[in-house]
Amino acid sequence: MESQKRHSGLIVASNRLPVALTRAEDGSYRIEPGSGGLVSALLPVLRDRGGTWVGWAGISGDVQNINALLEQATQQAGYQLKAVALTEDEQRKFYQGFSNEVIWPLFHDLQLLCDFDPSYWRVYQNVNRRYAEVLRQNSIDGDFIWVHDYHLINVALELRNLGAKVKTAFFLHTPFPPLDIFVKLPWRFQLLHALVEYDLIGFQTLRDQRNFIQCVRTLMKDVAVHGKGQMLTLRDSEREVHVGSFPIGIDFNAYVKRAASEEVTKRAADLRNMLPNRQLILGVDRLDYTKGIPQRLEAFRNALVRYPELHNRVTLIQVVVPSREDIPQYNDLKTRIERLVGEINGQFTQPGGWVPIHYVFRSLDTVDLLAYYRAAEIALVTPLKDGMNLVAKEYCACSIEEECVLILSEFAGAAAQLQRGALLVNPYDIEGVADTIHRAYTMGNTERRAAMRHLRRTIREQDIFWWVDSFLRAAIAKDLSAFPLPEDYVPRNDIGGMSL
Repeated sequence: MESQKRHSGLIVASNRLPVALTRAEDGSYRIEPGSGGLVSALLPVLRDRGGTWVGWAGISGDVQNINALLEQATQQAGYQLKAVALTEDEQRKFYQGFSNEVIWPLFHDLQLLCDFDPSYWRVYQNVNRRYAEVLRQNSIDGDFIWVHDYHLINVALELRNLGAKVKTAFFLHTPFPPLDIFVKLPWRFQLLHALVEYDLIGFQTLRDQRNFIQCVRTLMKDVAVHGKGQMLTLRDSEREVHVGSFPIGIDFNAYVKRAASEEVTKRAADLRNMLPNRQLILGVDRLDYTKGIPQRLEAFRNALVRYPELHNRVTLIQVVVPSREDIPQYNDLKTRIERLVGEINGQFTQPGGWVPIHYVFRSLDTVDLLAYYRAAEIALVTPLKDGMNLVAKEYCACSIEEECVLILSEFAGAAAQLQRGALLVNPYDIEGVADTIHRAYTMGNTERRAAMRHLRRTIREQDIFWWVDSFLRAAIAKDLSAFPLPEDYVPRNDIGGMSL
């Protein structure tokens, strides 16, 4: 009976577990729940089907009895957590090194920021092998393993090297770069061959899928591509791989419910009262050079120069959430952002009155985040490139009155779904973004409501649970697994935190 349950279950692998292990002052360990849309979407499936989640627990080195601690924490949850142990050196070279100084900038078309240190690649391979070993130990033949994101591209290859007879799927949460950028990677052939070891590969958008297929056609001459549209098939002499696009969503209903709560409503009203008689423009971003924050600030400055009627009538609230501060490029970015904020405020601030930019550099709790979403009439979401950008979707979900405007980069993955309703901009076009800020400011409520209503309908219909369902059903349709979604699968009604 247990064997049958495991056989029809799901094993998830990601860089981090959906919990974090922290060390208390007395030397004991404490387990804290993780956050994010992926956690809130997949844990109910694992709970109902008796699955397993494999990942790093957040502490380097061997922790005695770590799996016993995790088992105790989830004994009533209906699923298991299995930890992958990493040394500090492995975590540095695997996560900070190859993952975030090679793959992250390369896949965001910023190859000049890559550090192609050969030691990073060696450690990346070793760590992926470690993940595969833990997966092999906790799976049986025929199980379905769903691997997430760029940290673990090599896992399917390592599983096959270990002789595992499992079905594997991979979803890339970032963009996939075009051929002329991907070929800059010294290990381009190895990474591409590792990807096609999966049975199903999922991307955020059709553009990412097309970029990947172009790389396969150019660099893998023995692989044939069949089909067109959302689902394609790769075939060589030995096996078949399916490739699709599956745009990730948010838990729309949970965001609406929390945004409408009394606590959030009061906090949003307090924000508006602090900054009366003006429209609030909101930017919320993790500290990252892909988010286009300096370009956004320059565009806002340009709007204030060319449209003086905006003075005293708009305030930009720019929230930057600390991230990867131990990487020099991120510290440099923080300094550049703060210098720009100081320059713009120095140029336009009116003594005793209007300050054009309110800059917040800290993590926000859920109530504060939702209050900012509720209070802002305009959202400025202008990444240079993004796999999806869930902030855009979260903002729309929280725009309950619907008298709001979303300004969205055409290079965000979300633009493919939200182009009807959002004001699309090229984040490199400083004057174009400035013009769009002015257009959003002058847009009437009737036009705003019509556009926002369309955006919210799209986000509600294609939410995080639709994403899980569509991906797993694609796996079923291609005979990858006998894994069905449970008939009683019910989305959670709580929010897992910010998805930046």
